[in-house]
Amino acid sequence: MSRFQEIFLDIESDILNQHYKPGDLLPSENKLAQEYDVSRETIRKALTLLTESGYIHKKQGKGSIVLDVKRFDFPISGLTSYKELQEAQNIKSETILVENKVMTIPEYIAEFLKVSKETEVHCVIRARKVDGEIIILDKDYLFTSVIPDLPDEEAKHSLYHYIEKKLGIEIGFARKEFIVEPATKEDKEIMTLHGDTHVVVTRSEVHLEDTTLFQFTESRHRLDKFKFVDFARRRGPNGF
Repeated sequence: MSRFQEIFLDIESDILNQHYKPGDLLPSENKLAQEYDVSRETIRKALTLLTESGYIHKKQGKGSIVLDVKRFDFPISGLTSYKELQEAQNIKSETILVENKVMTIPEYIAEFLKVSKETEVHCVIRARKVDGEIIILDKDYLFTSVIPDLPDEEAKHSLYHYIEKKLGIEIGFARKEFIVEPATKEDKEIMTLHGDTHVVVTRSEVHLEDTTLFQFTESRHRLDKFKFVDFARRRGPNGF
């Protein structure tokens, strides 16, 4: 991970944890450069990411103003693990590891990803309990050709922490799909739906920095608990 990305994540955490409140000014580029012991150009790159992600607004002659960020939001753009969101937004939750096994990729996923139906994957199913209710069901399929081993403890804690910090593999980008679907039998058995007939489903195909496809994720959310947000910045007709 680049230094400016690390700085972005650090300041993002400070904003989400209310160290910087809406309306506050971030320290100047010079002060941030001194604090992080980096060049102003590195700070500018981090601030650009914060601007594009909707955390700050840069105003000429004034500086970087912190915008109002709602808690318990799941961003449409960006690639963030549930563990990172949980820590950044102070979500008090418990992760229950329902399943972690090696299997042949389900046929519908193979067709979706356009990969061989013989592809071997780790199937990891985790339930997220918030305030005593299971409101998210995460289903991950990771290619064993990229991730040979996946211990239960690592699967329960954080897949991305294990992949990036312990295996030293750099995750790059994802293509996401959002849709509302009828709740399945599995949803009704595991999740606390209170009679809901539908759930919000996020499907992602995730690639490494070198573009290698290595993961398919299906995250199923109870309708009333989380909202998905994006931040749109106006561009002119010429893209500026």
